[in-house]
Amino acid sequence: MRYANRLTGLFAGLILSAAPAGLLAAEPIEPGAIQQESAQVVNQLLSRYHYNDRASGDDLSRAAYEAYFDALDPQRYYFTREDIDAFADRRTRLDDEVSTGRLETAYAIFERYRERVQARSDYALQLLDQGLDFEGDATFQTDRSETDWATSEQGLDRLWKRRVTHDALKQKLSGRDMDAIKESLRGRYERVARTLNQYEAEDVFQTFMSAWAGEYDPHSSYMSPRRSENFDINMRLSLEGIGALLGSEGDFVEIVELIPGGPAARSGELSAGDRIVGVGQSADDIEDVVGLRLGEVVDMIRGPKDSRVHLQILPPSEAAGSTQDTITLTRSTIELEEQAAQAEVRTVERDAGTRRIGVIEIPTFYADIAAANAGDDDYRSTTRDVRNLIDSEQLEGIDGLIIDLRGNAGGSLDEAVRLSGLFIDDGPIVQVHRRNGERRVLDDETGNAPAYDGPLGVLVDGRSASASEIFAAAMQDYGRGVIMGDQTFGKGTVQTLINLDRFGVGNEDTRSGRLKLTIAKFYRINGNSTQMQGVTPDLEMPYPHGNDAMSERAADNALPWDTIQTADYRRMNRLNGMLGELQRRHERRLREAPALRAVSDEAQRMRTAREETRVSLNEAERQAAMDRQAEARLTAINTQRKAYGQEPLGDLSELDPEAVPDVLLDESAEIIADLAELRANEGARIAGN
Repeated sequence: MRYANRLTGLFAGLILSAAPAGLLAAEPIEPGAIQQESAQVVNQLLSRYHYNDRASGDDLSRAAYEAYFDALDPQRYYFTREDIDAFADRRTRLDDEVSTGRLETAYAIFERYRERVQARSDYALQLLDQGLDFEGDATFQTDRSETDWATSEQGLDRLWKRRVTHDALKQKLSGRDMDAIKESLRGRYERVARTLNQYEAEDVFQTFMSAWAGEYDPHSSYMSPRRSENFDINMRLSLEGIGALLGSEGDFVEIVELIPGGPAARSGELSAGDRIVGVGQSADDIEDVVGLRLGEVVDMIRGPKDSRVHLQILPPSEAAGSTQDTITLTRSTIELEEQAAQAEVRTVERDAGTRRIGVIEIPTFYADIAAANAGDDDYRSTTRDVRNLIDSEQLEGIDGLIIDLRGNAGGSLDEAVRLSGLFIDDGPIVQVHRRNGERRVLDDETGNAPAYDGPLGVLVDGRSASASEIFAAAMQDYGRGVIMGDQTFGKGTVQTLINLDRFGVGNEDTRSGRLKLTIAKFYRINGNSTQMQGVTPDLEMPYPHGNDAMSERAADNALPWDTIQTADYRRMNRLNGMLGELQRRHERRLREAPALRAVSDEAQRMRTAREETRVSLNEAERQAAMDRQAEARLTAINTQRKAYGQEPLGDLSELDPEAVPDVLLDESAEIIADLAELRANEGARIAGN
């Protein structure tokens, strides 16, 4: 399944009929001089400096040919097999065209694509006028990324009829009447075709060159001048808006990343990969935004602090019976304090008394570089803040400490290294390996004694990536602490942004784009890569929202896991063979604790729902499936609430996400309390001898 450089399709097929009378066809798009120059520079940079030493030849050409069609039509709604084969004689010519700046094939394929979208849009409008049936026994496959291309227009017609029915039924089950549904979908289908007719040469180049770069690895891509500007806009949006980095994926605007401390992250209702299909300034006036350009959607979402925005959301992959959820967020300015490390204390009752377990949540690895460069001795950073929290009265006398890295997508590599130094004596933390074989070992160079030497746990999940994985891996390799949670994301690569104007592309009147290029890989000090595998916890937790489809392991062309030489380090072995007993106690609670069983059941239910990509187009059956899912979720939540002495909810509409018990954090506290007991017993045994 592709999650990088993909364009998510909307429609369910295309017909090859002519456009209706009176509809003017858009002028063909041709590459300009700047696209021709950019193609040559991007190709040279990829072949010379990308970590993956892949030759630019016929094999790459054939792969990029397929990838380009996938980028335009990943869900197989537009092209037929005949369309794919129509350009087959050019499969091995793309590398020659790119290296010389001739891009005729890429633009010719796009013209075919645009024709198909216009024709399918016309067909969709006809279906809306004819009326839709919600009482039959038809079904719809929501994920067609692995299916074959349709062999005929008639096959696409049948698929398209089901797609329109599916789009309409989702809105109908959300409570909209048919007149409003038809108006919404009519605007959507017309808008997607109209937007494509507004494409310029750079828009086509963006799609093609990102597909080309994506054949090296999923994190390398081309960013057009407009996309670069949108990227910068979104970074500002993340600081003064809903706190989300957005990206354009075909017809959809997608959440790429949630900014820690922002309204989107605090809501608990949004995740990376969610697609925004509607935006409104009031709950009663939400505008369909499928097919709109990213910049337009960004402008709709942005607004003054303390104002509200209402978003209609579709998950990354629709589960059976899924509908468009409406999320209400209050815009705000994200302060550094909200992104900074925060501490709390969890208490665990045991026969020997109350155990106080400190928790330090680190949303991201940050450092105020500008203040540091200006000579400010009190500049903020992850390591400084964590050290201050460890030394604070709040955490004084704790029996154990948890570093909570759930949802931490990374940040400053230097801070990951420095933070590791707070918990070990000295030694290497991570290795960086480049294409030319250069190996650099990053060490804890402070030479200071550990800031905390007691029982330690690190809590991670599938969204813990990059710098988070470096810290967790170091603690695991040193035997310093127990890693708890879900397998991490698995991003072990390093990227750099290159402005093409450095190579003479563009001029004062015409801006150039950027290339995001993978230049190195991270390796653990034990020599294993964090790429693909990430960090496997010592003790696993049942995560309901864990989704392996959004990890590095699901990405096409991800660089492989491998090993290099081990760094020179000495294990601390603070666990001293205690993992087996910790595992036994943890598994007993998983079996016996009602709240943990409920979380485990919910995790299994959600995994099953994600795997079910075929949904009924019968309204009654679809509603029944939704009701069953809602009832199962309500039961799981109420079981957790009961275990915490809270009143049960009568309906999911009563749910306050911030009031849901953090069952997994409490289990982590139990584990570290176990570790504290085992270490105390070990110390007493040694003293007795």
